[in-house]
Amino acid sequence: MGRLFGTDGVRGIANSELTAELAYKLGRAGAFVLTAETKHVPKILVGMDTRISGHMLEAALVAGICSVGAEAICLGIAPTPAVAYLTRHYKADAGIVISASHNPFEFNGIKFFDGKGYKLPDAIEDRIEAVILDEDGQLPFPTGVKVGVKSVREDALNDYIDFLKETAPADLKGMKIAVDCANGAAYQAAPKALLQLGADVCVIHNKPDGININDSCGSTHIESLQKFVCECDADIGLAFDGDADRVLAVDENGRLIDGDRIMAIIGLELKKRGRLTKNTIVATVMSNMGLDIMAGNHGINIAKTKVGDRYVLEEMLEKGYILGGEQSGHVIFLEHNTTGDGLLTALNLLDAMKTSGCKLSELASVMEVLPQIIKNARVKNQNKHNYMEDEIIAGLCRQLESEFNGEGRVLIRPSGTEPLVRVMIEGKDKEYITTRAFELAKVIEERLS
Repeated sequence: MGRLFGTDGVRGIANSELTAELAYKLGRAGAFVLTAETKHVPKILVGMDTRISGHMLEAALVAGICSVGAEAICLGIAPTPAVAYLTRHYKADAGIVISASHNPFEFNGIKFFDGKGYKLPDAIEDRIEAVILDEDGQLPFPTGVKVGVKSVREDALNDYIDFLKETAPADLKGMKIAVDCANGAAYQAAPKALLQLGADVCVIHNKPDGININDSCGSTHIESLQKFVCECDADIGLAFDGDADRVLAVDENGRLIDGDRIMAIIGLELKKRGRLTKNTIVATVMSNMGLDIMAGNHGINIAKTKVGDRYVLEEMLEKGYILGGEQSGHVIFLEHNTTGDGLLTALNLLDAMKTSGCKLSELASVMEVLPQIIKNARVKNQNKHNYMEDEIIAGLCRQLESEFNGEGRVLIRPSGTEPLVRVMIEGKDKEYITTRAFELAKVIEERLS
């Protein structure tokens, strides 16, 4: 069997790839590895999104946790960042989220947080996986009073909302906010938090039935929110994904404000307040070049990482930065939480609007979004990392960079899972960069197939 853990926990089609048996083993092995050093009865939080398979996996996971003598504290439906925060707040030894984020309902996933609310490093995931795949009797089977128990925290969501209100105490009176909850984990928390802060809230996709999570809604399907904002004449629209660790916005005219622009707006506001550590925002290599141009115009540095929120977080922790994220709207405020938090991001964006007195479209105009074209080149799998070793391909890239003269760029990345090389070209002339992206992808296919 290959590695169970992917880039964000264990994922698969529920009851086929991610079975109740596997969930039981993950609960058992995860509880053992993460609480091995504790001298007390370990406590592990368990939260989930709204998928139909969540209850099945929760039951199996809890059984595994209890079977090694730990206490499983069930939070019910809760955003991923809520579990990260509450793990610290309740002084638990670990946290677990049952969610497949923005994926369709038939998928589900299990991801772990350590006692400080951080996602696990590869080494710890490898230890959990080794216990599952090569169980050698090291796991305990306590009996009698030492068997673990399950408890339920009915107040978990309120505790998370109180944290949000303390962290970003924006007075939202007079603001009309349209919210797309993606029929997911934000369906209660988002409207409740915004209402408590005084906003006039209009909500769509907040009636989960187990199978409609992310179904033509949420941050991966922004169109319905764009239309809804205009219909209800809202000041802003907020679209969450299934587990609410990311958010995208829509301005009062129905135009998308992606994660790069959200970071530009919030980063500038933090800089004005003297709170942007080292005047730096952490972004990935896929962030729009418009973010770099904006930053250069306002004395802000952009630190770039590989694609993936774990790389953003690593850079932030290593260098002491407090703001970082991705174009997808997965934004981390390290002063307040240890993972991307859609609601926390939304409240900081709303606070910037209230403080400035500006419409969202006006704030977003600080950053011009340059067109990006991505074209896949299908190649032999063994060749997908060798593109820059080919002189013709390398020469074409150098030629394009020279033509752009700082107003565009070429980024080539091998796919992590498929025999593909992804060509991304960014520049001001969409027609021109589209033509050049197809040309470059064709050459790559010819040279590396």
